[in-house]
Amino acid sequence: MRRHSSPFVASAASVVLAAVALTGCSAAAPSDDAASESPSADALVVYNAQHEQLTEEWVAAFTEETGIEVVLRHGSDSELGNQLVQEGEASKADVFLTENSPAMSLVENAGLFAPVDQATLDLVPATYRPSSGLWTGIAARSTVLVYNPELVDEAELPASLMDLANTEWNDRWGGAPGGADFQAIVSAMLELEGEAATETWLDAMGEHATVYQNNIATMKAVNAGEVPAGVIYHYYWFRDQEKTAENSGNTKLHYFGNQDPGAFVSVSGGGVLASSTHQDEAQQFLAFLAGEQGQTILGQGYSFEYPVSSGIPAKAPLPALDSLDAPAVDPSKLNGPQVIELMTNAGLL
Repeated sequence: MRRHSSPFVASAASVVLAAVALTGCSAAAPSDDAASESPSADALVVYNAQHEQLTEEWVAAFTEETGIEVVLRHGSDSELGNQLVQEGEASKADVFLTENSPAMSLVENAGLFAPVDQATLDLVPATYRPSSGLWTGIAARSTVLVYNPELVDEAELPASLMDLANTEWNDRWGGAPGGADFQAIVSAMLELEGEAATETWLDAMGEHATVYQNNIATMKAVNAGEVPAGVIYHYYWFRDQEKTAENSGNTKLHYFGNQDPGAFVSVSGGGVLASSTHQDEAQQFLAFLAGEQGQTILGQGYSFEYPVSSGIPAKAPLPALDSLDAPAVDPSKLNGPQVIELMTNAGLL
């Protein structure tokens, strides 16, 4: 039977809310950080679901270079994506940035994005942007299995993420199904393995995995020996290792590779709203993020996310992005709403 772990597990109220709006690692109520500074009518308004610190670094460098003022309104992936859909053409947003691509697909499918300038698209390999050209990748993060070698030998680790549904992994792993990060991983599974296999996997998770509030709580639980392994994104582990390793010192990372769903690389997206009255400036901002300066800020910064533009290295000691042998997934095909339905049916939301 599925176990909820305290103190890391989400409350009953937050689980209910997760079925309506996914919560990513930057989840927060939408806020206008520059409201008190009385931004001008010419300022770009960015609905931002990326990491706040990273985006603020991007904005500072962009404004210094161009003189264009930027207002950031922070929130989670789906919170802001759903807000944009509700606002439609009346939205005051010029640009939308996310951590994961299902929220970008939601806005794209609503017909709210303007095509990205071809010169910007050319900065990013086709693997890390949708085939539609209506938005582009700006960063990436890899799915990994964090494990405690005191509780599971390396030789016992699953060859595939799908193997976690097997009986030998009953009650031996955990994850955060209420988070946008985890739901993006399941979206890739759905695209790669199909609905039936995904339903079987989610049912097994609902019965035999431990549910945590987020990636950090999952990693902490593995580190503390509460469960042998957990599904997270790579950068939580690398950030903690760079600091004190307080929450990861007893753990290692397992990369699935072999184009497995467990090797899925999630694309963070950026797009220009078709309703924007600052099209030129918005396209400039997106080009800055995907260009050498923006990607270098990402690659050298605190976040340990992967740059997606060619020639910009990831921060050491990350393995090279092209070494991960990730599956090929068109990010615009990740179906967030269907994943929520499947996870709700499995009792995970």
